[in-house]
Amino acid sequence: MIHRNTAGPVRSLKFVILLVALSPELLSLGAGVQLRDNGYDGLLVAINPQVSEDQNLIPNIKEMVTEASFYLFNATKRRVFFRSIKILIPATWKANNYSKVKQESYEKANVIVANWYGAHGDDPYTLQYRGCGKEGKYIHFTSDFLLNDDLTAGYGSRGRVFVHEWAHLRWGVFDEYNNEKPFYINGQNQIKVTRCSSDITGIFVCEKGPCPQENCIISKLFKEGCMFLYNSTQNATASIMFMQSLSSVVEFCNASTHNQEAPNLQNQMCSLRSAWDVITDSADFHHSFPMNGPELPPPPTFSLVQAGNKVVCLVLDVSSKMAEADRLLRLQQAAEFYLMQIVEIHTFVGIASFNSKGEIRAQLHQINNDDDRKLLVSYLPATVSAEAETSICSGLKKGFEVVEKLDGKAHGSVMILVTSGDDEHVGNCLLSVHSSGSTIHTIALGSSAVENLEELSHLTGGLKFFVPDKSNSNSMIDAFSRISSGTGDIFQQHIQLESTGENVQPHHQLKNTVTVDNSVGNDTAFLVTWQSSGPPEIVLSDPNGRKYYTDDFITNLTLQTARLRIPGTAKPGLWTYTLNNTHHSLQALKVTVTSHASSSAMPPATVEAFVERDSTHFPHPMMIYANVRKGFYPILNATVTATIEPETGDPVTLQLFDDGAGADVIQNDGIYSRYFFSFTVNGRYSLKVRVRHSASVSDLAHSIPGSHAMYVPGYIANGNIQMNAPRKSVGRSQEEQKWGFSRMSSGGSFTVLGVPAGPHPDVFPPCKIIDLEAAKVEEEVTLSWTAPGEDLDQGQANSYEIRMSKSLKNIQDDFNNAILVNTSKLTPRQAGTKETFTFSPRLFTNGPEHQPKGETQESNRIYVAIRAIDRNSLKSAVSNIAQASLFIPPNSTPALARDRLILKGVLTAMGLIGIICLTIVVTHCILNRKKTADKKENGTKLL
Repeated sequence: MIHRNTAGPVRSLKFVILLVALSPELLSLGAGVQLRDNGYDGLLVAINPQVSEDQNLIPNIKEMVTEASFYLFNATKRRVFFRSIKILIPATWKANNYSKVKQESYEKANVIVANWYGAHGDDPYTLQYRGCGKEGKYIHFTSDFLLNDDLTAGYGSRGRVFVHEWAHLRWGVFDEYNNEKPFYINGQNQIKVTRCSSDITGIFVCEKGPCPQENCIISKLFKEGCMFLYNSTQNATASIMFMQSLSSVVEFCNASTHNQEAPNLQNQMCSLRSAWDVITDSADFHHSFPMNGPELPPPPTFSLVQAGNKVVCLVLDVSSKMAEADRLLRLQQAAEFYLMQIVEIHTFVGIASFNSKGEIRAQLHQINNDDDRKLLVSYLPATVSAEAETSICSGLKKGFEVVEKLDGKAHGSVMILVTSGDDEHVGNCLLSVHSSGSTIHTIALGSSAVENLEELSHLTGGLKFFVPDKSNSNSMIDAFSRISSGTGDIFQQHIQLESTGENVQPHHQLKNTVTVDNSVGNDTAFLVTWQSSGPPEIVLSDPNGRKYYTDDFITNLTLQTARLRIPGTAKPGLWTYTLNNTHHSLQALKVTVTSHASSSAMPPATVEAFVERDSTHFPHPMMIYANVRKGFYPILNATVTATIEPETGDPVTLQLFDDGAGADVIQNDGIYSRYFFSFTVNGRYSLKVRVRHSASVSDLAHSIPGSHAMYVPGYIANGNIQMNAPRKSVGRSQEEQKWGFSRMSSGGSFTVLGVPAGPHPDVFPPCKIIDLEAAKVEEEVTLSWTAPGEDLDQGQANSYEIRMSKSLKNIQDDFNNAILVNTSKLTPRQAGTKETFTFSPRLFTNGPEHQPKGETQESNRIYVAIRAIDRNSLKSAVSNIAQASLFIPPNSTPALARDRLILKGVLTAMGLIGIICLTIVVTHCILNRKKTADKKENGTKLL
């Protein structure tokens, strides 16, 4: 077990003190949007390069945010507004005296403007991947939403929509409507439309006009041709998270106006708390107070920035520490791969190195062809120095000199800093790093790299990576592969399909397949690297059986790499590679495969791996995420595996899930998640994610998940029905998928501290159940949920505790004293498994129960919650509260039940009619026989 020495915390404290002393602005860098003196600064709106240039787009963005600022100020009771906004203009647009970018990039944007690929739809939405009260990933607007004024009829004004989405993004509140559950039965046994607040009024509308609600409801849905339309004129002032388009709505639902019974995401995710309660509990509101006086805040200021030339400088450690564990060789292999295959064409690239002093190895060269790439490779350091001392600041200083040769400034440039050294003076160059306008990506090699290295990435918005000292680890190449231009143009960026490494025994082989799907294939490259002896024997087979051998690869014996670029577009299907270790000693063999999009009409599948935060302290777990998408459409049913490598010890593999349970907040949103808490040592951990998808499984979601602004189909105005244009579909077109796909991505690194030296105590209870649902089936209630684990979302819990109440307030405020349901026959299943449990509520609700003021015992609605318990009696948090109605109002009988009653009545009537008919027939026959007998008798008498 390795622990940091005691100097570490002291040095970290000095580093923080130095940060504060140097400049207060440094503390806010790298943290995105900042709230100061009630105003938000640093909001970044980025336009995707695929969006066509339109002279109205930027003015409309400005108008939207300006309106939003005043609307937000009033909605938050004079608390917050937008002060300064940056709009990132694509480099593909014409230059127009825009400022040059510093550290802004499309990938860092809070708001993106991008269009769907191959589909039409304009729903503004926010990608929320964490729980209640947590920030989301980004807000997404289409250019059509920002340009087409006709859409405001359905969505409301753009400024109002922006505030709705901002609340999702910044404060982690959720939508208060529910298209899947448009109505519910309340505690007074009345059918109500899902809304917040309940004071918002409207009527049911059928095809030909207003109609009673019983004509519109089928089971849990609206009958086709029916909908609920709201009155355009309202008295209700809430809520922005329900229907921001209503002119009367100017505030968020608070404790007095919030509808706790409505089956919406806000209630489910936030434990029935109102949006305003969640918002006021945020850090923003802890550090701000309402502004005094009647004055409005000033309108926002906007700055327009545009990326210029792409400029990169490699800043590489050549101290004697780089001789350990083949660090220099692995750096050379990864840097060659980056220069030959990853860095985009027309990029300017330079190289600097450092030990105790910095040195310029190559001035800027623009990459226009392969010869330019090879020339830069020749400048990579070939040997290490005798000095163990490292001066990171000296290396960065030389890097800045290199990039400033182009136009006098380092604005918009990228530094890739690779080091294994421990430099206690790294804080000396924080001011120059801040003022440079450059983004610094850091790659730490081994356990001796300076602890505070990642601060350089944090301050400049760069990525951070850790490469363990393991011969079969491909983390160095994965790190370089993750670093892209950040423009957001997926069609110009490389896609990593494969990354693997193994220690192969003598005369054994590493054999596997990689899928090249039809969305990629251009500029496909296979890279093979080895750490000792000569090259392995390579055999590569394409899907048609054509074979490539070692001689077909371009081999660099000095760097111990072999590279093959497939001409044209690689054939889609399974490619099989075999690496034979023909030597008499163990060989560390590694394979990396990259490709580019095959067509600009179809975006390739991508994976973005990331963690919740930069560091954690035991016993707090780390949440690991993988965003798997094709364009903006989530990819479902993929097999997503995370590999986490500590500084020492074996890597840990962890399967990630998109099941809406445990660490995963929203089911089927394409973001696969899991808790990671298998900490073995203190220090840095490296993350890599592998995605595989079978061709036989449906892969794309049919809609875009996320927190959407509601599109209103129409209103009731002055008693008249006024319909809006039908909402555009965001459904995707079906695509033929024959081969599935495979993807790899580095998720960077994170740091863990406080790991105990001995065996870890059991400190992890089962995770909270967040998807509990209840449904009445005849006289019973069936519960369903996803099983938590023994430890958070892993393993198998020991037991469940289910409680119910006829009072929502009782079970919400005092779960422990709610009615206990007998679960003796319920054994928890493996985490991630769907659980069901059926019980008869009549067995538990016949006895007396205290009813809060305003609630009546006649309520036939029950509320149920659950928590899991592990073998050491650690209990999970109480789940979301599910509700079920034990009574269906007579005047609102759902049509399915009503149809059964009608059918039963019809059958009964038919039965009665049948009996009557049979009686008549039998009587008629008897009378006829009697008449016949009488005639015969009379005839005999006559004779």
